[in-house]
Amino acid sequence: MLLLIILSPIIGALLILAGAPTRKTALYLSSITLFLSFVAFLQFRNVSGFQFVSSWAVIPEWHLNFTIGLDGLSLVMVLLAAMVTVAAVWFAGEIERNERAFYICLLLISAGAIGAFASLDLFFLYSFHELALIPTFLLIGIWGTGNRSAAAWKITIYLAIGSFILLVGLIALYQSIPEASRTFDIRDLRALSATLSPQTQQKIYLLLLVGFGILVSLFPFHSWAPEAYASAPPSAAMLHAGVLKKFGLYGLLRLGVPLLPAGAQYWNGLLTILLLGNIIYIGLVTIAQNRLDWMLGYSSVMHMGYIFLGIASTSLLGTTGAAALMFAHGLAIAVLFAISGELRRRTGTLNLDDLGGLGKAMPFAGLAFGFAAFAAIGLPGFANFAAEIMVFFGSFQKGWEMSRFHLFQVATTLALWGVVISTVYMLRAYRRTFMGTMPDRWKALPDLKQSLRVPLTILIGGLLYFGFFPQSLVRVLSPAFRTSLSVTASR
Repeated sequence: MLLLIILSPIIGALLILAGAPTRKTALYLSSITLFLSFVAFLQFRNVSGFQFVSSWAVIPEWHLNFTIGLDGLSLVMVLLAAMVTVAAVWFAGEIERNERAFYICLLLISAGAIGAFASLDLFFLYSFHELALIPTFLLIGIWGTGNRSAAAWKITIYLAIGSFILLVGLIALYQSIPEASRTFDIRDLRALSATLSPQTQQKIYLLLLVGFGILVSLFPFHSWAPEAYASAPPSAAMLHAGVLKKFGLYGLLRLGVPLLPAGAQYWNGLLTILLLGNIIYIGLVTIAQNRLDWMLGYSSVMHMGYIFLGIASTSLLGTTGAAALMFAHGLAIAVLFAISGELRRRTGTLNLDDLGGLGKAMPFAGLAFGFAAFAAIGLPGFANFAAEIMVFFGSFQKGWEMSRFHLFQVATTLALWGVVISTVYMLRAYRRTFMGTMPDRWKALPDLKQSLRVPLTILIGGLLYFGFFPQSLVRVLSPAFRTSLSVTASR
């Protein structure tokens, strides 16, 4: 079943290439992926270890196998990718030129993200991510808006550098293992990495932190993200900001913290300072934005700081909250980019000075945007609230364990001010877009079609369900972190 989840988007891309109906094929295959992901979620047993494991030998002499499997962390990320993929395909609509290539790119991004999350092999984890990056560049450069060429080159240069640094770090990790025991299998690397000296771990972890950090837009490597999301087609922004961007965070949780605990501990001070740049500095920059798409792009960068804070805590509560926030943020930002894309399609502008009162003409769009905005600022009742609470308590508790007053407690206090900042810019954008006096030229705007309400309902339903019942998400996630953190603590 897991192999079919990975292959369904690829099969859809091949069918479209062979001449099958473009949008219907993409929608059917992405729906199959979502259905199977829900089945996997329901069948998943809340225990430690990987489930649905399959392996095929590729190069036996190198111990290179195509191995896939799911634990709680990867299961939640696969479910996120499947949900956002369906919504992104649904909102893509009719493409004026090269429609087949457009939908093929969307499906390849989805396949790359799902394959990376499900891979238990370093080689394929990296390769699947690279598979997803190439169509991202094409979507922005060919089908984007505004200064799309500059945005496409910028994201290409930044992410190519990040991927190269990450590759160097992964090669260094592989080469540091004794030759007789070298393997690409992540499960075996957990035990083998215990032989690495603290100095070696520090060097490798720094490479992984910078590589993954660039991919996630960690301050100060963030400037590619807002322009790329503002220029990208809405569906591409939904998939990249909602799903693919989480790969760097997933990599730190899967590789950095459990395999290189001494390195993570050594560089956590630097990471804490940088993540405060995401939360405070980028948050203030977000307030200054006067375009809805740029505001959403900067807000996505800003919220990565909270997830980094949970990762830096290296506590069970903090890392579980970070993973839950990855899922919740992915759903919320996908809704926001989907609606902003529809607004640009209908009005031709996303300048906040030109909008206003659209809730009267587009009540469902206003309601959905409001739900997603409330989720993004951490309103109780949404999954983001429960996740952020776990991050804050996990980080503060980590500082308390280390000393009476520690950097983690300072960072947690400042991060709480980030909640106030995000509330200011998100409610300000919501008010200026959907509330107030509506210009006469927007009075005839149609609301979202019934068909477009289905994917928004799925995404918002996920935010509400896991907001009211966060334990259903925590039960899945915590066994994975309990295992990795217990191994880390034993060193």
